[in-house]
Amino acid sequence: MIRMALTWLAMLASFPALAQQPEIGAGDGPVGENVSGADDPIAGGDLGEVEEVAQPDAAVAEGALLRGLDRVSGELTDLTISNGDIHRFGPLEVTLGECRYPVDNPSGDAYAYLVIRDEVSDAPLFEGWMIASSPALSAMDHRRYDVWVLRCIIP
Repeated sequence: MIRMALTWLAMLASFPALAQQPEIGAGDGPVGENVSGADDPIAGGDLGEVEEVAQPDAAVAEGALLRGLDRVSGELTDLTISNGDIHRFGPLEVTLGECRYPVDNPSGDAYAYLVIRDEVSDAPLFEGWMIASSPALSAMDHRRYDVWVLRCIIP
Protein backbone atom coordinates (compact mmCIF):
# COMPACT_ATOMS: atom_id res chain seq x y z
CA MET A 1 0.00 0.00 0.00
CA ILE A 2 2.78 2.44 0.93
CA ARG A 3 4.79 1.46 -2.13
CA MET A 4 1.81 2.18 -4.38
CA ALA A 5 1.27 5.61 -2.77
CA LEU A 6 4.93 6.49 -3.27
CA THR A 7 4.70 5.44 -6.91
CA TRP A 8 1.69 7.72 -7.45
CA LEU A 9 3.48 10.62 -5.76
CA ALA A 10 6.53 10.13 -7.95
CA MET A 11 4.35 10.10 -11.07
CA LEU A 12 2.49 13.25 -10.03
CA ALA A 13 5.74 15.04 -9.23
CA SER A 14 7.10 14.34 -12.72
CA PHE A 15 4.12 15.87 -14.59
CA PRO A 16 4.84 19.57 -13.80
CA ALA A 17 8.43 19.06 -14.93
CA LEU A 18 7.21 17.69 -18.26
CA ALA A 19 4.80 20.60 -18.71
CA GLN A 20 7.64 23.12 -18.32
CA GLN A 21 9.78 21.73 -21.12
CA PRO A 22 9.48 23.79 -24.32
CA GLU A 23 7.89 22.12 -27.30
CA ILE A 24 9.39 22.52 -30.75
CA GLY A 25 6.60 23.24 -33.18
CA ALA A 26 6.42 23.92 -36.91
CA GLY A 27 6.57 27.71 -36.38
CA ASP A 28 9.83 27.64 -34.42
CA GLY A 29 13.11 28.15 -36.21
CA PRO A 30 16.15 25.94 -35.85
CA VAL A 31 17.78 25.84 -32.43
CA GLY A 32 20.16 28.78 -31.96
CA GLU A 33 18.69 30.90 -34.78
CA ASN A 34 17.68 34.46 -33.95
CA VAL A 35 13.97 34.57 -34.77
CA SER A 36 13.24 37.75 -32.83
CA GLY A 37 15.10 40.16 -35.12
CA ALA A 38 18.41 41.96 -35.23
CA ASP A 39 17.40 44.63 -32.73
CA ASP A 40 17.31 42.10 -29.88
CA PRO A 41 20.10 43.20 -27.45
CA ILE A 42 20.60 39.68 -26.14
CA ALA A 43 20.91 38.16 -29.62
CA GLY A 44 23.69 40.48 -30.72
CA GLY A 45 21.94 43.75 -31.47
CA ASP A 46 23.06 47.17 -30.22
CA LEU A 47 23.30 47.33 -26.43
CA GLY A 48 23.50 51.10 -26.37
CA GLU A 49 25.43 52.84 -23.63
CA VAL A 50 26.11 50.86 -20.51
CA GLU A 51 25.94 52.99 -17.39
CA GLU A 52 28.83 52.43 -15.04
CA VAL A 53 27.92 52.02 -11.39
CA ALA A 54 29.89 54.25 -9.04
CA GLN A 55 31.57 52.32 -6.27
CA PRO A 56 32.41 53.99 -2.96
CA ASP A 57 36.03 54.67 -2.13
CA ALA A 58 37.46 52.53 0.63
CA ALA A 59 40.21 53.44 3.06
CA VAL A 60 42.49 51.07 4.93
CA ALA A 61 42.21 51.22 8.72
CA GLU A 62 44.87 50.50 11.35
CA GLY A 63 43.13 47.36 12.53
CA ALA A 64 39.80 45.78 13.35
CA LEU A 65 37.57 44.96 16.29
CA LEU A 66 36.35 41.37 16.07
CA ARG A 67 34.05 39.45 18.35
CA GLY A 68 34.44 35.79 19.22
CA LEU A 69 31.83 33.48 20.71
CA ASP A 70 32.51 30.24 22.55
CA ARG A 71 29.29 28.32 21.89
CA VAL A 72 29.83 25.92 24.78
CA SER A 73 30.35 28.45 27.56
CA GLY A 74 28.42 31.31 25.89
CA GLU A 75 31.33 33.65 26.55
CA LEU A 76 31.85 36.62 24.21
CA THR A 77 35.37 37.96 23.67
CA ASP A 78 36.30 41.15 21.82
CA LEU A 79 39.53 40.92 19.83
CA THR A 80 41.39 44.09 18.87
CA ILE A 81 43.85 43.25 16.12
CA SER A 82 46.20 45.46 14.09
CA ASN A 83 46.79 44.77 10.40
CA GLY A 84 49.19 41.86 9.97
CA ASP A 85 48.94 40.72 13.60
CA ILE A 86 47.90 37.32 14.94
CA HIS A 87 45.56 36.93 17.92
CA ARG A 88 44.74 33.67 19.72
CA PHE A 89 41.15 32.85 20.55
CA GLY A 90 40.90 29.44 22.20
CA PRO A 91 42.61 27.00 19.81
CA LEU A 92 42.19 29.44 16.90
CA GLU A 93 44.80 31.77 15.41
CA VAL A 94 43.14 34.81 13.87
CA THR A 95 45.27 36.82 11.43
CA LEU A 96 44.05 40.17 10.11
CA GLY A 97 45.31 41.04 6.65
CA GLU A 98 43.66 44.47 6.57
CA CYS A 99 40.43 46.20 7.42
CA ARG A 100 38.73 48.57 4.96
CA TYR A 101 35.86 50.99 5.45
CA PRO A 102 33.92 53.39 3.18
CA VAL A 103 35.53 56.86 3.14
CA ASP A 104 32.21 58.70 3.05
CA ASN A 105 30.76 56.70 5.99
CA PRO A 106 33.50 55.39 8.33
CA SER A 107 31.06 53.93 10.85
CA GLY A 108 28.84 52.41 8.14
CA ASP A 109 30.54 49.15 7.37
CA ALA A 110 33.79 47.24 7.69
CA TYR A 111 35.45 44.70 5.41
CA ALA A 112 38.21 42.64 6.99
CA TYR A 113 40.47 40.12 5.28
CA LEU A 114 40.93 37.31 7.80
CA VAL A 115 42.83 34.04 7.92
CA ILE A 116 41.63 31.81 10.76
CA ARG A 117 43.47 28.57 11.51
CA ASP A 118 42.88 25.85 14.06
CA GLU A 119 45.98 24.68 15.97
CA VAL A 120 45.08 21.09 15.04
CA SER A 121 45.27 21.48 11.24
CA ASP A 122 47.47 23.36 8.79
CA ALA A 123 44.64 24.26 6.39
CA PRO A 124 42.79 27.48 7.23
CA LEU A 125 39.24 27.21 8.57
CA PHE A 126 38.46 30.56 6.97
CA GLU A 127 40.35 32.73 4.53
CA GLY A 128 38.72 35.70 2.85
CA TRP A 129 36.82 38.93 3.34
CA MET A 130 34.34 39.10 6.19
CA ILE A 131 31.75 41.89 6.10
CA ALA A 132 30.54 43.48 9.32
CA SER A 133 27.02 44.30 8.10
CA SER A 134 26.34 40.71 6.96
CA PRO A 135 28.53 38.25 8.87
CA ALA A 136 26.58 35.23 7.63
CA LEU A 137 27.47 36.08 4.03
CA SER A 138 30.99 34.76 4.52
CA ALA A 139 31.05 33.02 7.87
CA MET A 140 33.64 30.84 9.52
CA ASP A 141 32.49 27.24 10.00
CA HIS A 142 33.70 25.79 13.31
CA ARG A 143 31.94 23.39 15.65
CA ARG A 144 32.59 25.44 18.80
CA TYR A 145 33.72 28.98 17.95
CA ASP A 146 32.29 31.88 15.94
CA VAL A 147 34.29 34.94 14.90
CA TRP A 148 32.88 38.01 13.15
CA VAL A 149 33.87 41.60 12.36
CA LEU A 150 32.36 44.48 14.33
CA ARG A 151 34.17 47.52 12.91
CA CYS A 152 37.48 48.92 11.74
CA ILE A 153 39.75 50.79 14.13
CA ILE A 154 40.27 54.24 12.68
CA PRO A 155 42.33 57.07 14.18
